[in-house]
Amino acid sequence: MKTIQNKPFEEKQSTELAIGTFTISTLLFMLYIVSNESPNILVIAWPFALSGIVLNSIMLFHLTERFIHLPAHRRDIAVKILIILSNIPITFLYYLAVMKS
Repeated sequence: MKTIQNKPFEEKQSTELAIGTFTISTLLFMLYIVSNESPNILVIAWPFALSGIVLNSIMLFHLTERFIHLPAHRRDIAVKILIILSNIPITFLYYLAVMKS
């Protein structure tokens, strides 16, 4: 017989990644605004933004795969997917603000 375990879905890396990329991108955006829109800040910010997009995309695909294969934990995984996806509109707003200035 196969035993079904009701262990909670514990994956903290996705939430830490989302919060970390949000925090660092917000700090870089504020530094850019405070420094009178210095192009030197963009030299640091653009590679970070690109790597953040890549890492968050990898985590999104990982969570999507877990969502498909772990039906008992779909609610927890869906919340983590929404947390990752919440970075998209925030980053887009930062991008628009930088491009308008």
